[in-house]
Amino acid sequence: MGLFDKVFGSHSEKEIKRISGKVDQIEKLEPKMEKLTDDELRHKTVEFKERLANGETLDDILVEAFATVREAAKRTLNMRHYRVQLIGGIILHQGRIAEMKTGEGKTLVSTLPAYLNALEGKGVHIVTVNEYLAKRDAEWMGQIHTFLGLSVGVVTNDMDTEQRQEMYGCDITYITNNELGFDYLRDNMVNDKSRLVQRELNYAIVDEVDSVLIDEARTPLIISGQSGKSTDLYRMCDMLARQMERGSSDGEISKIDAIMNEVVEEDGDFLVNEKDKHVMLTAQGVEKVEKFFNIENLADPEHLALQHNMILALRAHNLMFKDKDYVVKGDEVLIVDEFTGRIMPGRRYSDGLHQAIEAKEHVKVKRESKTLATITFQNFFNKYKKKAGMTGTALTEEQEFREIYGMDVIVIPTNMPVIRIDHEDSIYKTRAEKLNAVVDEIVSSHEKGQPVLVGTITIEASEELSLMLKRRGIPHNVLNAKFHEQEAEIISHAGELGAVTIATNMAGRGTDIKLADGVAEVGGLKIIGTERHESRRIDNQLRGRSGRQGDPGESKFYLSLEDDLMRLFGSERMIGIYNALGIPEGEEIQHKTITNTIEKAQKKIENNNFSIRRNLLEYDQVNNEQREIIYAERRRVLDGEDMQEVVRNMITDTVENYVTATCNDDVPVEEWNMTELNRELCRIIPFGGIALTEEDKKSGVAHLSDRLKEQALSLYEEKQKEFDPEDMREIERIILLNIIDRKWMDHIDDMDQLRQGIGLYAYGNRDPLVEYRFAGFDMFEQMTKSIQEDTTNALFHVRVEQKVEKEETPEITGTNKDEESSKGPYRRKNAKVGRNDPCPCGSGKKYKHCCGRGK
Repeated sequence: MGLFDKVFGSHSEKEIKRISGKVDQIEKLEPKMEKLTDDELRHKTVEFKERLANGETLDDILVEAFATVREAAKRTLNMRHYRVQLIGGIILHQGRIAEMKTGEGKTLVSTLPAYLNALEGKGVHIVTVNEYLAKRDAEWMGQIHTFLGLSVGVVTNDMDTEQRQEMYGCDITYITNNELGFDYLRDNMVNDKSRLVQRELNYAIVDEVDSVLIDEARTPLIISGQSGKSTDLYRMCDMLARQMERGSSDGEISKIDAIMNEVVEEDGDFLVNEKDKHVMLTAQGVEKVEKFFNIENLADPEHLALQHNMILALRAHNLMFKDKDYVVKGDEVLIVDEFTGRIMPGRRYSDGLHQAIEAKEHVKVKRESKTLATITFQNFFNKYKKKAGMTGTALTEEQEFREIYGMDVIVIPTNMPVIRIDHEDSIYKTRAEKLNAVVDEIVSSHEKGQPVLVGTITIEASEELSLMLKRRGIPHNVLNAKFHEQEAEIISHAGELGAVTIATNMAGRGTDIKLADGVAEVGGLKIIGTERHESRRIDNQLRGRSGRQGDPGESKFYLSLEDDLMRLFGSERMIGIYNALGIPEGEEIQHKTITNTIEKAQKKIENNNFSIRRNLLEYDQVNNEQREIIYAERRRVLDGEDMQEVVRNMITDTVENYVTATCNDDVPVEEWNMTELNRELCRIIPFGGIALTEEDKKSGVAHLSDRLKEQALSLYEEKQKEFDPEDMREIERIILLNIIDRKWMDHIDDMDQLRQGIGLYAYGNRDPLVEYRFAGFDMFEQMTKSIQEDTTNALFHVRVEQKVEKEETPEITGTNKDEESSKGPYRRKNAKVGRNDPCPCGSGKKYKHCCGRGK
């Protein structure tokens, strides 16, 4: 804490002081609430809703609402909100982040703002990191809300559309961040309003907010479809990667020497920069690739894909490690979350990296996917009217929370003083010495009955430690965070006498570890960290598993100069010093320099990760602006708005685009390209031929354009007479939706391809992000024109097919129908259209490239 904070108080202290008056008022109401019968307490919900309807605000009723929830919790769960939990509840209602230590009851805290905000009837989402916690909390905390007359739902991965609609329709919905984001994307892909599952994004309370909004924010949510690209290139690049020799430098030397204008002899075929997670080919490596693939110049634009895939193969072999970054289960590569140690089902590395790892592991290489819809967690959660978060560790990332999400962090004091003893780190020269020391410490604690929770960074490390403990005859549990229910069950017993639990990172996060009788007398739960994590937050989370609610406890980290963090950030010099000093094997090293080195390394990595997330957001911001326009337009169509005016504008814009592209007042009329105008525009709008009038020649392009627009609108009026007016509006909506979707999905894929190659601009001293914005804008404009043109074309060529049976609505050819909406089996009335036949909509394209796309 700085001098300013000591004198004037920290930001958190000032904010807590500001709301303490409200907390006093809530506590004063307790005797009054206790006297109410269950029915009277339940009726408070009706009363609050009436008061809101009569003009009062949520802030006006906060004190009474919180007091009501507190009393309901006592009656249903036999749990009473502490004063600090009331403070946390107010902070969450204000749309901020409440940092509350492990064991302070964050789950109970969320019931206060959830109830208050649910009274508006717009829905509250409580977001958790996994499905097990979502179900557990909905059943557990949901009892309070159900008692008070509110509906509670939980969304799980196996639910269908109707079930999801019901759950989202509840006053309070528990859900994981992944399900929430994917449902948002799916909602913006449906063709019928009745298939929408989500309501407006009103208020979200994000549990473990640092995990969701910081750690997982580096991986965008993507809904994919298979592309037609072959997977052979991945296998061939993998084959070559196995034959290539790694250079001895770290991939940064060449950059530094280039700046210093010094030439350094590169060795090997490629260089690996572990700090920044980059791989680069050397001149020798480029030569090998060219020889292997029998090409002249790898730098040619036509070989960009090969260059990209070769780097991916080398990354897969040198920077992505089995049982650390991913696991192989059956014929599948599954990502392991680097921060939580949990497997992330359904998530795949983007940009072809997942396929490169599949090739490396000799499992089936799945076809490269085509992105159909995507969004980052940053942009998704910023769509909420109000959002709040709670976690045990957020203050270290406050700058990011403020900058990206507009949320500040308020540190809530603990209900009871923390008496856990946090020991200085123990440092050893080698990894083997460190692990032996860890095992000795576990054995010593186990013998006196003190429970131990050991945190490892990788699955591999936890299994190695487990093997060492087996040799010493120590019974223990190993948690690899693969099954959340089993994980929570095991971690809940970690506080029993003599228990030894090895957990990958933050396995069991969100589950309380209660101390068994007699554990306090032997020192409480002991936490042992076997390595410092890249993020100080994760270290703090591990420490925070001990010392809850005034319990005794200990924590200590064991490190070695061979740990990744030390190895990558300057331990070579230190190893040289300690070798020179002749320190005996197994002896502990304690030096402030090492501790400082670790802190600096963690800060450097955290800043680097923040830059990666900010960079991702800046790129997605370009996509987000475009996504907002498309999704808003889509929603207008889904909501059944009359699209007639939109269609008329599309028709006139299409005419204007073609006229201005072929005719110009700056050149003689004789040089106007009337041949192309006739060929292209008459293909879309059935003019029957365009000839210049004397008035066109005299008045110029504007007159020609206005005349053709008028004629086109007149032709469209004639077209509409073929249909009932109501049917015509529906046809317009169906065709518009169909074309918007098709063009948008192609555009996302094109933007994806653009993003992959945009980094090359940096070599020409041009900012890739600026170039991406400009190119993205041009592509979006082109897509918009293409939507206008294709919609105009489809509408002018749509026709009625007469059916034998009498039906109120005629069938439209060339449009998709919602199969679920048709009653009874569908019977074809016409001959089947072949995929290579001309499309019946009259576009002039083959059926497979037009209305038969995706069929």
